[in-house]
Amino acid sequence: MIAPMAQSKDKHSDEPPQRRNWSEPVGRSAGPIGSAAFARAGFRDPTLILRWDEIVGPNIARIARPLKLSDGSSGGVLTIKAEPGAAMLLQYETRKLCERINNFLGCEAVSKLRFVQGPLPPKPASPVPVRRNSQIPPADPALGYRGKEALREALINLARTRRRGD
Repeated sequence: MIAPMAQSKDKHSDEPPQRRNWSEPVGRSAGPIGSAAFARAGFRDPTLILRWDEIVGPNIARIARPLKLSDGSSGGVLTIKAEPGAAMLLQYETRKLCERINNFLGCEAVSKLRFVQGPLPPKPASPVPVRRNSQIPPADPALGYRGKEALREALINLARTRRRGD
């Protein structure tokens, strides 16, 4: 029998919890939580899920999404959830999909595909890019750049940001 005094000497029950008095950035704790969720589904690298649209193309990404990656006897088995009726269509594309996935990942990660039928949840809406209304002076060197369009846009955005700071 345990003496009542031994139970009351538990140091955690007598001391109040330690308070930090500061907030912590969400991103600091989100990384390990997200990594654990991907690992539970068998994805050691979240690239396959995060860049699914690029890997398989927009038409297939609209009707199918990866669920789980597991190790099988002959290699990796990727479980894909597909819209009802689309699984049969995708079954014929298995070899091509495996090649695209493995080429993107750079290794033979997937050797088989397994399809599960069911409705897919709607994709979240993409955030609308914010347009800046700052006027750039006509003499700004960013407007005179004649090169790659992506770099020109970046320079113009930088000039607008610099202009707002004036």
